[in-house]
Amino acid sequence: MMIVDVTTHVLEAPLTIPFRWSFNRADIRQTVLVEITTDTGITGWGECFGPSRPIAAIIRSFKPILLGADALATELIWQTLYDRCRDQGQKGMPICAISGIDIALWDIKGKHFNAPVHQLMGGPLRTEVEAYATGMYRRDDGNPLEYLVEEALGYVAEGFRGVKLKIGFDVEGDVAIASAVRKAVGPDVKLMMDANHGYDVIDAIRMGRMVEDLDIRWFEEPVVPEDLAGYREVKAALKIPLSGGECDYTRYGFREILATRSMDIVQPDTCAAGGLSECKKIADMAVAHGIRYIPHVWGTGIGLSASMQLLAVLPHNPPGWNPTEPLLEFDRSEHPFRQAVLKQPLEHVKGIVQVPTGPGLGIEIDREGIRRFEVD
Repeated sequence: MMIVDVTTHVLEAPLTIPFRWSFNRADIRQTVLVEITTDTGITGWGECFGPSRPIAAIIRSFKPILLGADALATELIWQTLYDRCRDQGQKGMPICAISGIDIALWDIKGKHFNAPVHQLMGGPLRTEVEAYATGMYRRDDGNPLEYLVEEALGYVAEGFRGVKLKIGFDVEGDVAIASAVRKAVGPDVKLMMDANHGYDVIDAIRMGRMVEDLDIRWFEEPVVPEDLAGYREVKAALKIPLSGGECDYTRYGFREILATRSMDIVQPDTCAAGGLSECKKIADMAVAHGIRYIPHVWGTGIGLSASMQLLAVLPHNPPGWNPTEPLLEFDRSEHPFRQAVLKQPLEHVKGIVQVPTGPGLGIEIDREGIRRFEVD
């Protein structure tokens, strides 16, 4: 089964209420989707996390390599693309491009064998996953002590048993907001906090120590991703588990993180760290080092379904009669085309999401929904 076409779809949509995190802001939502067509008529879809237009250009540069290749040879294609760009592309946008291509090829493979991706990757260890709500960004207007508490309570009312708060702005204000959210949601709701690498080591330790009594499940990206020594300093100083890794790539990037135990939880993004092929390798490495794996998810229903296929096969760490199950990050911030790209949206029921069981990624693409938001 040969690849006969590779198409990129750049999607963009303005937000009605822009939002901010520690170092940047979103005025639009954007993504690039990858559509790969074979000579048998089977089409696979993938998604890339990151700046859409330059990643789309990289995918187009890969097209001559992909045309005529065996669509089922996912390992060979992954290694060929990586070898072609590894001199300047071991991280970042080239790997994001490979990720979307790899996801699309797994979608093709599943459709060819009439099985969900998770079945081809070894069979499911779980058929549903608990989701936690991601959102709680800062707005340009209003009092965050009020609107973030209201937002958190809204997620709990929807049935979510976990919420993640954005911090990384200033320590005193962040502590006040984290305390207010914990008080509002009560002790039984999981509360995570994500600094998006907005602190240095000094402020990260200070922040962590001031909220240690709030039962924070993890402190995400306390310092910049390049500073693994800083991660280890923060980790040694706090009782709160540290997480990170959404800004790292491939088994080679995670090798040092795992070997040095710089994090308690790694969070590769399936649409950025190398796709399904590579993220399964990273997950197996994490188990070998006794480190938890909870993927970062922040895209459309295509990226969400790919992440859920991976979540279905993540090994228990450690195995046992009552093992700790991985969680699904469920983005609730404004996203005009998150579900519009699918004919049947992927939604939660009281914080639980069923793993798609149809062939490939288990989803049906809504081409009209894609055309409404396509800009390139």
